[in-house]
Amino acid sequence: MNNRFQKRVNLSQEILQKIAKIDEFKGLWKGSLRLSPQTLGRLKRSVLITSTGASTRIEGSKMSDEEVARLLLGLKSTPPKGRDAQEVAGYADLLGRIFDNWKTFKITEGQILHFHIILLNFSQKDERHRGNYKTQDNKVVMRKEDGTEVVIFEPTKPYLTKKEMDDVLGWLNEQMEKKEIHSLIIIANFIFEFLAIHPFRDGNGRLSRALTTLLLLKTGYTYVPYVSLDEIIEERKIDYYLALRQTQSKHKTKNEDITSWLNFLLDALLEQVKRVKAIMEEDQPEKLLSQKQLTIYELFQTDMLNVSEINERLKGSIAMPTIKQALSRLVELKLIERIGVTKGARYKKL
Repeated sequence: MNNRFQKRVNLSQEILQKIAKIDEFKGLWKGSLRLSPQTLGRLKRSVLITSTGASTRIEGSKMSDEEVARLLLGLKSTPPKGRDAQEVAGYADLLGRIFDNWKTFKITEGQILHFHIILLNFSQKDERHRGNYKTQDNKVVMRKEDGTEVVIFEPTKPYLTKKEMDDVLGWLNEQMEKKEIHSLIIIANFIFEFLAIHPFRDGNGRLSRALTTLLLLKTGYTYVPYVSLDEIIEERKIDYYLALRQTQSKHKTKNEDITSWLNFLLDALLEQVKRVKAIMEEDQPEKLLSQKQLTIYELFQTDMLNVSEINERLKGSIAMPTIKQALSRLVELKLIERIGVTKGARYKKL
């Protein structure tokens, strides 16, 4: 299996460059000034809505992001009614758990079966088969705008599903531990194989996207909860299906090649990087400040202040070390300017 999975990836210079760009930002995110916790919290809540709306619409839901937001807001008091609402509630629940608990999750058969239960927890039509592998043949279809379906791929037979899932999960965990293959290549291989097996009667597409997010988080791409990858995939839905169709047509043949799928995934991740960068580098850097940093920044209207004067105006509400850290942050973000380098240095707004 190791040889087969590695042979079906053509590591062209173009692919290597895409991976390098994604990893460059991965390093930048880890080493740079982070967005404030308040901003990150708002972004994560927003992404939970947009990702849920996008991922369920890819599978045929008609709910807008506004409708998704209203549904999730009232979920504790009103159980979801109708297929779309039930699928939205399940995906939001699963994705929220991944965002909050990804460090504790292990990619095992039991965990994936449990994820499937969560995903379909509200879906009345799926009550009998949730948390269980398929027992009947299933086909991968693409839903057109007019509602008609086009068969894209016929996946693994039910009697082979458990064996093939065991094989690919064993390969995934072995490679994640060895770290001999780049993590993005591992993720692309695993998600492609998961979709080729199509282990469940329903929910495979949504679960594959949730697993993609989980695997990215577990391999260090910790910015992914702040810009929706599902939304980017929805925007490129036709390309998404075409990439899968091109690769699945050669699945398990001598000419097996997942280059089209890998390129699609890397392009989507590059777009995600671009959007995260835009948030970090937007024209209003004050949005990147914590509440305490913002409080200090607002002191600089027309006055030029030193640390002691700032402390006096704040009347001890913010500790001196925090004031100094905040000033360094404001200088680095080019919101204020430091004049002088001694203890008597003064600061003014740019």
